[in-house]
Amino acid sequence: MSNSSLVSYTRISPNKTSPRNHSIDTITIHCVVGQVTVERLGEIFAPSSRQASSNYGIGLDGKIGMYVEEKDRSWCSSNSTNDNRAITIECASDTTDPYAINDKVYAALIDLCVDICQRNGIKKLVWSTDKNTRVNHLNGCNMTVHRDYAAKSCPGDYIYNRLGQIADEVNARLCGGNTGTTTPPASNTSFPQTPFTVQVTVPDLNIRKGAGTNYVATGKYTGKGTFTITEVKNGWGKLKSGAGWICLENADWVKVNGSASDTSFKVQVSITNLNIRKGPGTNYATNGYCPKGVYTITDTQSAGGYTWGKLKSGAGWIALDYAEKL
Repeated sequence: MSNSSLVSYTRISPNKTSPRNHSIDTITIHCVVGQVTVERLGEIFAPSSRQASSNYGIGLDGKIGMYVEEKDRSWCSSNSTNDNRAITIECASDTTDPYAINDKVYAALIDLCVDICQRNGIKKLVWSTDKNTRVNHLNGCNMTVHRDYAAKSCPGDYIYNRLGQIADEVNARLCGGNTGTTTPPASNTSFPQTPFTVQVTVPDLNIRKGAGTNYVATGKYTGKGTFTITEVKNGWGKLKSGAGWICLENADWVKVNGSASDTSFKVQVSITNLNIRKGPGTNYATNGYCPKGVYTITDTQSAGGYTWGKLKSGAGWIALDYAEKL
């Protein structure tokens, strides 16, 4: 069992149980309630009288410290069962509610969680706002919080309210990654002949400049919707729009449909002033109005918060949010 290579400071606490009695399958994120350095956190956990520790800690400058090796159980969550299966992470935070963490701490936290998952074979992080689901690890949930086991506010509402976002960002990094020893996510094992369409079911899937997580994100997100894929490489699909590539290798995020030639469907337009645009987006010029009636859609794209449909007539694109699919 390895430890994170992201660690820049180590001070092993005597407050631990060695070895842990459960494989690592959970992450528990805590707030320190103090804007401290990793060195100061090591000092806090050093006395045996403290009876507390964590596997890792993140200082206010984003540096990562280790206080209990991953092979051992930390004393962090007021629950031995949880700490035996979890990697615990303390984050430097404000001292008052909602115990906010800064951007450097947040970025380091994402990096550390990705690293922990990769090395321990955790395919994805699953968060639930339901305590019973968390503590009983139902529906694949593998993120817990200190307040589940003790009358504490930890990790504070700032972190707590972002745990779903943290899971999404970590999972997006895990998708298609080639580092670490993790098993790839549940995969769409085969793809239709291009072009084909996919249905994106999450609102914030990264678009990257190339086919892999080693390429930078364009800063855009697909949004939920249907998209046409024109090329597949290493489990990544190239968007017809030219915006970049999305990861197709997780069926929880991207549902692969059939050939793009088979995607025609009809819609009912019931308003009198629906713009026809020359392209899929409000940044394209209008090309008249679409009268009330039934129309055939041959392609769909998502842009600007709308799903756009290409009219079979060739007149242009309409916002399908204002039409009813038949």
